Amino acid sequence: MAKNISTQQALTKEVWKLATTLSGQGIGYTDYVTQLTYLLFLKMDAENVEVLEEASAIPEEYRWGQLKELDGLDLIAQYEKTLNVLSKQDNLIGTIFTKAQNKIDKPVYLKKVITMIDEHQWLEMDGDVKGAIYEGILEKNGQDKKSGAGQYFTPRPLIQAMIDCLQPKIGETVCDPACGTGGFLLAAYDYMKGQSQDKGKLDFLNNKALHGVDNTPLVVTLASMNLYLHGIGTDRSPIACEDSLEKEPETLVDVILANPPFGERTAGSVDINRPDFYVETKNNQLNFLQHMMLMLKTGGRAAVVIPDDILFKDGAHEIVRKKLLTDFNLHTILRLPTGIFYAKGVKANVLFFTKGQPTKDIWFYDYRTDIKHTLATNKLQRHHLDDFVACYNAATRTETYNEETNPSGRWRKYAVDDILARDKTSLDITWIKAGGEEEQFTLDELMTNITTQAGNISKAVAELQKLMAGIKRVNGTDSNVMLGQER
Repeated sequence: MAKNISTQQALTKEVWKLATTLSGQGIGYTDYVTQLTYLLFLKMDAENVEVLEEASAIPEEYRWGQLKELDGLDLIAQYEKTLNVLSKQDNLIGTIFTKAQNKIDKPVYLKKVITMIDEHQWLEMDGDVKGAIYEGILEKNGQDKKSGAGQYFTPRPLIQAMIDCLQPKIGETVCDPACGTGGFLLAAYDYMKGQSQDKGKLDFLNNKALHGVDNTPLVVTLASMNLYLHGIGTDRSPIACEDSLEKEPETLVDVILANPPFGERTAGSVDINRPDFYVETKNNQLNFLQHMMLMLKTGGRAAVVIPDDILFKDGAHEIVRKKLLTDFNLHTILRLPTGIFYAKGVKANVLFFTKGQPTKDIWFYDYRTDIKHTLATNKLQRHHLDDFVACYNAATRTETYNEETNPSGRWRKYAVDDILARDKTSLDITWIKAGGEEEQFTLDELMTNITTQAGNISKAVAELQKLMAGIKRVNGTDSNVMLGQER
């Protein structure tokens, strides 16, 4: 285990050292990670042929061995031709290389990446090690403000808590219709893979259980590779490059885990025309929520991250909320604090619901009021959500809130009739009295504040010293008495 951790740490460090070098040449993290993905797949395919003596699905003239022997402009030309050919393949290869383009146009730096990859035997690494290295790369890319990749990245502790609540079972189908880099699907896989040793069930889990959709080619590449490195979808990627909202779901699923994109639909997107939707709206999150409600099997369950406005806006929002209460059991809402997502200031919640039974009670967990997280100094960890998960999974749910004895209890139940009687059927509920807001500062802001305050203190001390010197010059005056009188 120690060796695995050591390998993971050393290789991750090496990967990011090269990323720093390339960034100095104007090659951003996202471009680097993408090219790393293409090349890593080619290297592992070569190892698969050499070590396991398995046939390659890649045409011989476009394999790893052809690339690593080249330099200069010949290398660039061969690499770009390889990307073009492989992007047209109708299998896992085609998905990994979806609309692939070379972003490292200087031969010397492309050679550096190829050499670094070639120095390691990736296939013999433990799947968890390869996966952890790649997850680390994706997370670091998500943190890079310039890349904008944070929008595709849900905090892993939150994902894990949602999985621990829904508890997907091997044999069930799991879908994320806005999958980003595949974090939810991977976590669900990890949760289910130890539940059975039956070959048929494990084969179903590896090849048929998981379904992901994203409309960004780059993200589909990253997600497919992420799953592939963990041994998932080795023949055909479970990730499809398409717009989930454009058509009705073709198949229904048992479990949905998702954090659909906030904000407006991307420019150039097709207008949504879905007769199956409960209400017509241009709101992206609301359309995703409707889509997920419709693609659940009867008895299917979902955990979905949504922004605050879904809980309280009128019009189309209220129509969908009422549908959730009448045709679904919206049994739990987790209210999340700001400071846990890479996008700043996001106010979000997790809706937990089951299809087929009307809502009777809604349990709220307030993990927002007086909760302070920042990505720099107090990052969300899985243990921060332990209490919520315990409350959620309790055999008999019991409120921790009590008006008399514990008004700050974070776990509280509301009857559905009380919700329906609220203005606009609002689910935007807070009952804990905040203990006072604390300002959040970046490190630079904090240092500036400290410097300013230190200067002010120095000035005040100097003024006080002058005052005391003046007092002492007054004949027969006790400075301590004088200062005491001033108070």
